[in-house]
Amino acid sequence: MRFYTTVFNMCIPNPTGGNCFVLYEKYNKIFEEYITTKVLPSLQGKKDEALLQELEKRWSNHNAMNRWLSRFFHYLHRYFVPVRQVPPLKEAGLLSFYNLIFGEMNNQVRDAVLSMIDREREGEDIDQALVKNVLAIYVDFGQGSMKYYEKDFEEAMFKDTASFYSTKASNWLKNESYKDYMLKVECCLKHERDTVSGYLQNRSQERLLEIVENELLSVYASELKEKKQTDAFPLTEKSI
Repeated sequence: MRFYTTVFNMCIPNPTGGNCFVLYEKYNKIFEEYITTKVLPSLQGKKDEALLQELEKRWSNHNAMNRWLSRFFHYLHRYFVPVRQVPPLKEAGLLSFYNLIFGEMNNQVRDAVLSMIDREREGEDIDQALVKNVLAIYVDFGQGSMKYYEKDFEEAMFKDTASFYSTKASNWLKNESYKDYMLKVECCLKHERDTVSGYLQNRSQERLLEIVENELLSVYASELKEKKQTDAFPLTEKSI
């Protein structure tokens, strides 16, 4: 209550200017200094799952900090923010984290998530909750919009999925019978539907399955038709 009262007393003489400008800048500066001196160094140098675990922890701490500071500076939110048309306090806190952390490390974070998804596709057990929580950060940034999830993760995930299953299809066509190939396709689709879709956003699921079907079935439709015929009549040519 003491912090709120201090902010109130500083702002009340001029609720839309004066000290409010200073306090709003200070609010943003608090996040900038904390993120650049504490959060970013804790993530740099980490890779793969260790990076995601640290990010999950730091994001949780950041949300708590953002929540409490926005309460202390609530007077700014009520009067200064709407008049000056600046980002609301909680949004400003989110944008600080996004710009300073994901602006520098999104590629590493995204690739670490994609690596875990691919490892699970290969049959490895992974920490699904960790993947889901990290992907939720992209959604949180948007505050109801999916724009960060789409541009910073989803498109890369679709490309990675296409590449993964394109490689699988090529290998299986060379080494598997038609029946075994189709069984593998069925297993892959079930995995994507039941497992991967569990930690992706709902909007990703339909297109994800379309990509898997395309890479495993549509791209090689003529080859699969030929393989089916060959497997059904393996001795035809010799008999003639």
